Amino acid sequence: MAASGEPGRQWQEKVAAAAAVVVVGSCMTDLVSLTSRLPKTGETIHGHKFFIGFGGKGANQCVQAARLGAKTSMVCKVGKDSFGNDYIENLKQNDISTEFTYQTKDAATGTASIIVSNEGQNIIVIVAGANLLLNTEDLREAASAISRAKVMICQLEVTPAASLEALRIAHSSGVKTLFNPAPAIADLDPQFYTLSDVFCCNESEAEILTSLEVGSPADAGKAALVLMERGCRVVIITLGAEGCVMLSQTEPVSKHIPTEKVKAVDTTGAGDSFVGALAFYLAYYPNLPLEEMLKRSSFIAAVSVQAIGTQSSYPYKKDLPLDLF
Repeated sequence: MAASGEPGRQWQEKVAAAAAVVVVGSCMTDLVSLTSRLPKTGETIHGHKFFIGFGGKGANQCVQAARLGAKTSMVCKVGKDSFGNDYIENLKQNDISTEFTYQTKDAATGTASIIVSNEGQNIIVIVAGANLLLNTEDLREAASAISRAKVMICQLEVTPAASLEALRIAHSSGVKTLFNPAPAIADLDPQFYTLSDVFCCNESEAEILTSLEVGSPADAGKAALVLMERGCRVVIITLGAEGCVMLSQTEPVSKHIPTEKVKAVDTTGAGDSFVGALAFYLAYYPNLPLEEMLKRSSFIAAVSVQAIGTQSSYPYKKDLPLDLF
């Protein structure tokens, strides 16, 4: 059952029909406790702050694209519970179509219980819950939105089968596919590579996928070549503060694109900010050179690390320099 109540349905459908960026992926409620240090096994300690945030790679990417001005639609599954209801409200607040945001009684909304120490060390337990119940039937129902998009993004916080189905639907309709293989799995189905127009991962994900060490831009270039040989059109490996490395079938020599240095306060969700921004540029500025898209996406992700939180740190178009648009 999709989360669009009947009265708003026509409005929702109009938004969904016009969505240029469709994200198929996860929604997670982050339950965050801040403590002076991490507890030992069996120990109870006092924390000094608790907050609930909105996370999940899919929704994060969708929110960043929407805040830059993209018309977006989120295909996902949450529980029929208070966290699920709150999440749907969060998507609507960000002007994201929830026509294909499904709710289920069979599992709880996905959660991430996060404990962060003063040193910035953390321990995280993720319970994917309803995210893992997003199925191929749900995706076929959302095929109308996916096939009319300019860009479709997916990741691996829902089942690989669901992401693969999303990639197939988009690919067969000529929709540009942006795949973020996170969290990475070593034995990824070969079809993920051939169905990805743009394959974007970070250095640790590249290591898992290629079994190569990625400690420098040169290493990233080698890993990108391995990934491209598996069938991707474009490979981007993000390197945190070092920017990113790009490689494409049309330009088969890897290129390092550095980013300007900033003082990071909280890097959580920076990779998702980058992916969401890249989707925005691919959809709305398709004639911009890829290198320029990546520079702009890196700039936006660098803004996000200068504020606390995940989605709460993502900038809006109105807060960014005009020359990005």
